Amino acid sequence: MTRVGIVGGGLAGFVAYLTLRRGGVEPDEIMVLAPESDPAAAWRRRAAAIRQTHMRSESNGHCLPTSFPGLAVRDARHRRSLVPLVRSVCDRYHPTVDEFLDHVEELRVRSDWSARVRRTRVEQVRVVDDGFELDGHGVFRHVLLATGHPGNAVPEKLRDDPRAVHAYEPHDYAASVCVVGAGLAAATEWVNAITAGSTVISVRRREPVRRPLNVPRPYLSRRGLATFQRLPAERRVALLRELLAPSYPPGREWDEPLARAAAESRFRVEAAVNGADQLICATGFLRGYRHDTLLRRLVDEQELATADRWIVLNPNSTVPALTNESRTLALSGVAGQWAFPAADTLMGARYSAHAFLRRCRTR
Repeated sequence: MTRVGIVGGGLAGFVAYLTLRRGGVEPDEIMVLAPESDPAAAWRRRAAAIRQTHMRSESNGHCLPTSFPGLAVRDARHRRSLVPLVRSVCDRYHPTVDEFLDHVEELRVRSDWSARVRRTRVEQVRVVDDGFELDGHGVFRHVLLATGHPGNAVPEKLRDDPRAVHAYEPHDYAASVCVVGAGLAAATEWVNAITAGSTVISVRRREPVRRPLNVPRPYLSRRGLATFQRLPAERRVALLRELLAPSYPPGREWDEPLARAAAESRFRVEAAVNGADQLICATGFLRGYRHDTLLRRLVDEQELATADRWIVLNPNSTVPALTNESRTLALSGVAGQWAFPAADTLMGARYSAHAFLRRCRTR
């Protein structure tokens, strides 16, 4: 009996699958419904577009079901050096993108992931007595929705501008480049364009936050997470908006090239888009469940509780109105931020995956 359905075959769905397998759920009990069979496909395209070379995530930036051992152990074995382990202990280990993608591919092959993937796009979750029916693919007692980011965000005023390209789409760099945005993708594009010889204008509404991770580390601890989950809806919405503001890490790899370019009059900050040859929209993703067709339909049909742009969830990432003693509907990835503020990270994927596993093993 296929009793567990994972909707979405990206990294969050992949981590969930690996966690279920490690937890004793048999392969023939799991079906993954996704448009692509490569769990890193979307992530790889985005990383390639912005020429990303290293992971922002630290020691937890891997797809294994447990935090340890991570990529640092693998790297230490290959190098025959303790340096990766020391950096990992200090939260200073950042594997390369190629190392991370090799790691995903090894796990994909070893776990028989591709055999469990049915290539399709689910458009509706229908509630039935025994669980959830997924677009004619069967009824599943336990379902995890890991649909990923709903699309790239482009400022409305720039949508019809022929100079505009999103940072996560393939592109080169013109002689003068205006980068709109202030997060990690924007900072990466500033340096990329400067390295390519361009003059760069940074357009942003506010100064970017400088921090190692996209969510401050205290909110990733048990105590910090418990405090977050106890907040009333209005305060939690405000905190999520604050935590998810654009940011990029401190460090010389950003500051030094920007300072040199500024001294050469090749980097400056302006308040509005100007006459640059190229506009790069480093404006991230569309935000909120209403931009995701499947989630929007689910909320509307089932009249689910929401707060601002988030679906309200239990602390274990399950949907309260649709989860009971016999069935589970849970969210993972960016849609799970109400339960875990860094839900769109690999650490967040593990958080929801382990909670989902506990439901699947006991019911």
